[in-house]
Amino acid sequence: MRALLLLAAIAAPIALAEPTAREVQDIHLRDFHTKGVVKKETVAQDGVQRICTLANDHPSAEVTKQLEADQMKTITFPSGSLMGDWKRGEDIAQSGRGMTFSDAPGTPNGGSCYNCHQMAATEISYGTLGPSLHGFGSKRGSGEDTQKYVYGKIYNAKAYNACSQMPRLGFSGTLTDQQIKDLVAYLLDPASPVNR
Repeated sequence: MRALLLLAAIAAPIALAEPTAREVQDIHLRDFHTKGVVKKETVAQDGVQRICTLANDHPSAEVTKQLEADQMKTITFPSGSLMGDWKRGEDIAQSGRGMTFSDAPGTPNGGSCYNCHQMAATEISYGTLGPSLHGFGSKRGSGEDTQKYVYGKIYNAKAYNACSQMPRLGFSGTLTDQQIKDLVAYLLDPASPVNR
């Protein structure tokens, strides 16, 4: 009988407490180390990310509105046209290169857009976390307001959707202003494969 009770006690599931978001971040900060161009700070959530995590990606409408307004203030629009070269934009969208510990400082980063979006009809493989962007410019045009929206969305997606999973490619310094302009052209230029 004792052996049976002992076996039951050993086999009983052990209740483990779920770690809090703060504990998870503390573990990341403790265990992650700067190496090359990858800095330890990249694993730390900022305030917006923290609010979205704690609210399970659904903060109240009032909080969401304030977060988006605050994020909108971070977007810096360059002067002049926001349309770059769509061919360079295609290369950026299809490149997952950059931001790894083995990259030399100053190595241009890719946008890795293909990981989440379909862009051209000819793409064989693409992610589906984000919406398809095929025909984006054909449907929305390429006017100044659309250019500004696309540039801003790429620069800091959280200005348009506070808990967006899309990376803030300009805000984070991942892409340059010129790279973002090239992506705007890739999405909006009628000659781009996105719009054919």
